[in-house]
Amino acid sequence: MVSIKLVVGLGNPGAEHEDNRHNVGFWFVDRLSADLRAEPRPERKFHGHAARCVQAGGELWLLKPSTYMNRSGLAVVALSLYYKILPSEILVVYDELDLPPGAARLRQGGGAGGHNGVKDIIAHLSSSDFWRLRIGIGHPGDKNLVSDYVLHAPSKLDRENIDAALDRCRDAFAFIVKGDFAAAMLRLHTKPKPPPSEDANGVEVKREG
Repeated sequence: MVSIKLVVGLGNPGAEHEDNRHNVGFWFVDRLSADLRAEPRPERKFHGHAARCVQAGGELWLLKPSTYMNRSGLAVVALSLYYKILPSEILVVYDELDLPPGAARLRQGGGAGGHNGVKDIIAHLSSSDFWRLRIGIGHPGDKNLVSDYVLHAPSKLDRENIDAALDRCRDAFAFIVKGDFAAAMLRLHTKPKPPPSEDANGVEVKREG
């Protein structure tokens, strides 16, 4: 069974980009590093901030490229070649315009889907066989607005939904890292049931379905 040895969060470096929708991948790695108590530190040879932690299944690396989004592949190939990590052992986490805020999807392989960071990683690895964890940020409705949209902060409601998706991803990560991708997908892709509501008298209202 293939296990994940490198988790890459995509984003742009600098305080001015911290809250941008395009930095969702960074947000996930920050949460994961807190959970694993492994703080990414600057590593010039890997063109980013990297952290090493030891899991039951072996060594795991966390990486936040500092190359800016469209050159993310430079950091990924540097670390993966140095530690002999295969594309199938890499998880790349990034923002997805075609998913609504609150959605998260896990898959292996495929095209870049218009994402410049993913496109550059495919080019540098000469492979699209890595795993992708796509975090929904929604679409502005007009392709001409996309560049500005991803480089701004989400609304309060969208941020709450994105944070909820990131929490689900953290819960699923225990399955992802050991290669149980089917179990991880089940947790990520299954729509949670809404909580029960109450009528005006405080009596619980049962939902159908």
